[in-house]
Amino acid sequence: MCIQKLLRLSRSCIIIVLVALLVIAGGLRGMWNGQPTRAASNINQVFAQAAADFAVPVPLLKALCYMEGHLGNHGGTASIDGGYGCMHLMATRDSDSLTLAARDLKVDPALLKTDLATNIRGGASVLRDYWGQLFPGRAPATSLDAWYGVLSAYSGASTLSVAHMYADAVYKLVNRGFVARAETGEIVTLAAQHVVPRITAALSHAAKYTPIGAMALMQPDSAFLPHGCSRTGDTDYPGAINCILDPDKFDCNSVDDNDPCNYESAVRPADYPVDFVGIHDAEGSLVDTINYFHNVNSAVSSHYIVDTDGTVYQIVHDNDIAYHIGNYWYNQHAIGVEHVGYAATGYQWYNTAMYMSSARLVAYLLNKYHLPLDRSHVIGHGDVPAPSVALMPNHVDPGPYWLWGYYFNLINAMGVPFAHNTAFSTNVISIDPPFDRLPVGQGGHETAANYNFFSLYNGPGTDTGLIPHAGNSTTDETSNIGPGVSYAYTAVVKDQAGTGMTMYRIWYGVEAHLKDKKPSRLCSARQAWLAVPAYAVNRGIGMAVVLGTATKVYSKPEQKSDDQIGDAPQGAIFVSGLGVLNDKNIYWYEINFNHRQAWIPESAVTL
Repeated sequence: MCIQKLLRLSRSCIIIVLVALLVIAGGLRGMWNGQPTRAASNINQVFAQAAADFAVPVPLLKALCYMEGHLGNHGGTASIDGGYGCMHLMATRDSDSLTLAARDLKVDPALLKTDLATNIRGGASVLRDYWGQLFPGRAPATSLDAWYGVLSAYSGASTLSVAHMYADAVYKLVNRGFVARAETGEIVTLAAQHVVPRITAALSHAAKYTPIGAMALMQPDSAFLPHGCSRTGDTDYPGAINCILDPDKFDCNSVDDNDPCNYESAVRPADYPVDFVGIHDAEGSLVDTINYFHNVNSAVSSHYIVDTDGTVYQIVHDNDIAYHIGNYWYNQHAIGVEHVGYAATGYQWYNTAMYMSSARLVAYLLNKYHLPLDRSHVIGHGDVPAPSVALMPNHVDPGPYWLWGYYFNLINAMGVPFAHNTAFSTNVISIDPPFDRLPVGQGGHETAANYNFFSLYNGPGTDTGLIPHAGNSTTDETSNIGPGVSYAYTAVVKDQAGTGMTMYRIWYGVEAHLKDKKPSRLCSARQAWLAVPAYAVNRGIGMAVVLGTATKVYSKPEQKSDDQIGDAPQGAIFVSGLGVLNDKNIYWYEINFNHRQAWIPESAVTL
């Protein structure tokens, strides 16, 4: 491990040289304190005002805001590598640009996370600060080509190669241009312009880096891929860019026991059968995601990343175990596919190019591992249970804007047949809304109208209130269900509130213990009422299983107390899409327990 430690030390030294003490937490004083903190209300005016106040070119501000947030703050949530808002103001041990921006503007950091205008101004102020650190005594350049080193430093990347990839991505957008709608509803235009960035002598020497011409920036090229990525073709999935992690640095089976790591080498499916393909959004841009997975301290990885332009990057070999889905048993049995974007604003990120490329990849994986095309085997991160009550809930991606029906039709069109149900029951249904069948926005993008979670109520009317739940965000998955997943209903009536919707009574794992003397997120199966437009209901697939006895419900097919996430009474009915035999030779049924899968032993089931 001496070599690994030396490499880490060398990496740290390079970054220190790059940023020149830019972001030592608590050690920077804002260099721009004299400008007003009040921003314009119109988003285009905000860009112009921030550029004038902080002497940063407007095209760079627009390109950064589009690259990192598609002109939105995605609900104030952090990106995968700790950046906030469309200007990706970071609050990590590698970069604390969020605090720096708050000092510059004399505002609460919380405002920078949630207010788009303030976030843009904060990013501009930090870029100005970085210019002053890299080029002391020199006025900020008005020409776009001079900001390469500043953008590299601004990235907060853990390696110099990723920092360069970040700057390259910004210049690629400047060269390509865009017309897009901001979260405020306004249209923002960045005219395409030919810019060849100037690489400072110090940066070029440190990285042995060659400046990229504008034409090269128009297409993915190994010149601006991070160290460890290449177009060698040496990937499991043909055509993927090779960003596979170095086992000597990142493999938990290769590094010392106390050292950080990101994945485990294995020989799957011999060691563990591959039963699932896990669909994620990355909660960040492509560069954020690669940066995070190539940082050994993140302890996270995935097998693939799909960018908005359809490019596929492989991070971990298929046969190895990536840490991607928040439940170790599922990690052992799943392939992870990340998609650039954010769950809360998925309609701004998911597009036809991404869906088609991802569908082609998943078709390859389903054929490779002989998996059926259904929602029991192709699952979202949000369909996976947390490993224990203490860790509930698990993640919620890809969220309510992922078009499962459209996605499955694309996979099917690539030669994978839909799963055939062998134990059909007439009271098993799935929700498949028509707007889930294709993107409805211009240019193959979705819109906010694609929201496809369906709520559950206490009684047979939408006027009876939602079932108990802890969350209230757009992406909350504790009182609703998503499309394509099957449930068994025990009664059906028209909505007593007169909306015209149909109410189906189903068994659902309700967070019924939130107000106990000792609050708990343990889920108890109760009968709840699902409100659905009549045109959105289809016959589901899977086996309806009835509990012959009251039982505990588990996060994986093992009967350990720490794995219990719920309970269910005798007579409860669930739908199972698969079963497994565990290492104790006990057969387990996967069930659709709430918004997520769960597991019950065969001994509890009466078919």
